[in-house]
Amino acid sequence: MAYFAASCDKPDVNKKFAESLGLDYPILSDPTKETAKKYGVVTATRPVPYRWTFYIGKDGKILHIEKKVNARGHGKQVAETLAKLGIPRKS
Repeated sequence: MAYFAASCDKPDVNKKFAESLGLDYPILSDPTKETAKKYGVVTATRPVPYRWTFYIGKDGKILHIEKKVNARGHGKQVAETLAKLGIPRKS
């Protein structure tokens, strides 16, 4: 399993943010918002991205989209969703 975050900020901003939090995963940058638009998190009426979590299978197909994300408890929410999708826990 791989995981990462995506942001519409520039790479240098994302790097500093990741370092400030001590993240163990990358933050991908999409400053043109091209990919964000394709995933529907940025729209003509919503220029700031929604905080959604996408669960993507090995085949590249979207398995689930978590649209109600609470940053404080999202780790638990992700673990629960992975279990529901039948993805084994990392040991």
